[in-house]
Amino acid sequence: MLEIRDLQKYYGHDRALNGVSFIVSLGEIVGLLGENGAGKTTLMKAVLNFLPEWEGEILLDGERVGPKNYHKLAFASSEHTFFGGLTAMEHRDFYRSIFPDFDEKRFLLLLDFFELPRHKPARSFSLGMKNQLETVLALSQGASYILMDEPFSGSDIFGREDFYRLLLGLLRPDESIILSTHLVEEVKHFLSRAVLLRRGKMLADVQLSQLEDEGVDLVDWMKEQYGHNSARVAQLAMEAREGGDTP
Repeated sequence: MLEIRDLQKYYGHDRALNGVSFIVSLGEIVGLLGENGAGKTTLMKAVLNFLPEWEGEILLDGERVGPKNYHKLAFASSEHTFFGGLTAMEHRDFYRSIFPDFDEKRFLLLLDFFELPRHKPARSFSLGMKNQLETVLALSQGASYILMDEPFSGSDIFGREDFYRLLLGLLRPDESIILSTHLVEEVKHFLSRAVLLRRGKMLADVQLSQLEDEGVDLVDWMKEQYGHNSARVAQLAMEAREGGDTP
């Protein structure tokens, strides 16, 4: 169980996270959603202990995150934490040497799925391929909680859709994913739960099964939570047209 309690983070005088609290259990696929600047990446980096200072408490199976339980967490982002000079297979050898639960079968399956070169340095990959390698490594590490921050940027829509379906078949009951993405329309059928952030605060937390039972679309739910006024866009467009007709 991953417990986040009253998490707060300041950058100078600006508060990036404001009392965020929620729990992630094994077997969940949680969408961490929200607009730019909502605090999604900051929250993930706090969980991973990448940030020097924050307030609150983060517990992993009842213990603070540290060297003895780092192996339970994996991270994939577009910031690329792999080694550019190593090939995919050399990354396999390295991960296998430090992560006792490294899943080589899954690693090779995903490598072939993304059609990634096995023996070329990672620095020679395209942006999309680098993101895919990062995702492959995170999913193969053997971690219980896999944090993914916009991992699909640079990948085409067909590859992403196939990957979502593959991932549902790959994940075990003892694994959880926390996924931050703006591609909500694409992932809404893949998520089991959505946690919505706004300006550093947790705005809402909902099970997707509940929305489905109520006949509510995830995107429409997000707009409602945000108080989004779609009519405002039409009004501005009309005013712009009227202004353009003025001699």
